[in-house]
Amino acid sequence: MNVIRLVAREFFGMFVDDGNLALLALVLVAAVTAGVKLLALPPLLGGALLLVGCLAILLQSVRRAARQSSR
Repeated sequence: MNVIRLVAREFFGMFVDDGNLALLALVLVAAVTAGVKLLALPPLLGGALLLVGCLAILLQSVRRAARQSSR
């Protein structure tokens, strides 16, 4: 079982370096998509929300990485 878990972790690590960043980005895309499709938000507003959300997620990720590297 440890070998399977190790292989799965390495495979995931090839594509995703920061799991939290990837998860938050997927949640953001799903939320904005739902807002545009279900709540009839204007697509331009959806794009702006994606931009601001991505920038906020990246800023949070950089801050977390900086805190971890300073330890």
